[in-house]
Amino acid sequence: MSLKRLLVGFVVAVIVTGSAGAQTARKPAAPEHWVSTWATALQLMPPAPRRPPPATGAPAAPVAPGPAAPAASAPAPIGPPPHNLPQSFTDQTLRMVVRTSIGGRRIRISLSNMLSAEPLSIGAAHLAVHAGHGAIAPNSGRPLTFSGEASFVVPPGVLMLSDPVDLEVVPLTDLAVSLYLPGPTGPPSSHTIGTRTSYVARGNVAAQASLPADTATTTAYAWLSSVDVVAPADAFSIVTFGDSITDGYATTTDANRAWPALLAQRLAGDKRTRHIAVVNQGISGNQVLRNGAGLSMLARFDRDVLSRPGVKWVVLLGGINDINISGRFGNDPLTAEQLIDGYEQIIARSHTHGIRVVGATVTPQEGQRTATAQGEEIRQAANRWIRTSGRFDAVVDFDAAVRDPALPARIRPDYDPGDHIHPNDAGNQAMAAAFELSVFAK
Repeated sequence: MSLKRLLVGFVVAVIVTGSAGAQTARKPAAPEHWVSTWATALQLMPPAPRRPPPATGAPAAPVAPGPAAPAASAPAPIGPPPHNLPQSFTDQTLRMVVRTSIGGRRIRISLSNMLSAEPLSIGAAHLAVHAGHGAIAPNSGRPLTFSGEASFVVPPGVLMLSDPVDLEVVPLTDLAVSLYLPGPTGPPSSHTIGTRTSYVARGNVAAQASLPADTATTTAYAWLSSVDVVAPADAFSIVTFGDSITDGYATTTDANRAWPALLAQRLAGDKRTRHIAVVNQGISGNQVLRNGAGLSMLARFDRDVLSRPGVKWVVLLGGINDINISGRFGNDPLTAEQLIDGYEQIIARSHTHGIRVVGATVTPQEGQRTATAQGEEIRQAANRWIRTSGRFDAVVDFDAAVRDPALPARIRPDYDPGDHIHPNDAGNQAMAAAFELSVFAK
């Protein structure tokens, strides 16, 4: 072979090798597997009602309060305490506590301004492990940025993801997410019936280890939509989609006793299922078919189910508010067929996206003020369809788990907090125990 041909071959080889090396250098890294480890469903908090102006002329005499009832005769309150969420934030920090269901090595949050027509200004955002009473654990704090910016604006109608930060968290870890709101914000997109205490402090204390003594508390979340983690490839989440019974109404505040939280504990304690997250997308008062307390389940399905990364299952528990509201009022009363049609829509839309659905039977409510014989007929018809239609990928029989064997239209007395509709801590424990975990391990 001539020297000239040898040199040409060498040059071609170098070019090809260099080109291949350049291609290798440009090859993107494998995508991270994100899964929602916590989430909540948001509504737009209505403005406070305006008081009528005082009448002209002499002011009316104050009305003397009636005698106070003896403390011993006052019934124990049912449900969470009043949320005390401000109608608008100005120069305040909101610190919210959430609990992971699975762990991960990297973490991000999402903020939702999807329900508002006004932009939301965030002065600072911060994430840390919660140490209790609003404090954060040493060396766990991470400032959060959005597209590299520490202060930013969430446009109206938009859901925004933070930039990921490195923070190793284990399952069932309490995290503190802090937002500094220079304001005024106007009424927040919020989840007002919460089961965890959040904190409202003056000024920008988002990164402060402990909060000032005059910090106020609330049981609401505002603008915080989800917390996601980078998890192993086999990890996924279950969305629990429902109303106040899913939301955890009537369970003990700060005790993580809602049935989705208890299901997460069961999954985390079983080696077959410890890679499975549970996110609670219940809204108290929510209906399957019609708007009322928040958008209907049909209307919010895309936002609260499909937008969650890593979803493989949905647990559908809904219908009791449709029965009690649409079943009693108006010129178009609810039928069991209409409610079942709503279930069918959610099943079909889930299956379109490769998501499987657990149908949960509707729990008893006889004895509460809006219960009727007609409503009980609708509930029984819906439950027969849930159990026997074969349309669901699995069924969990919450009705059987909490009903009184002697009076099946009622909740068991030891599961009844007194309102005859919302199971208490023990009732939620029975609901979480009703799941066959092997269904999710397949």
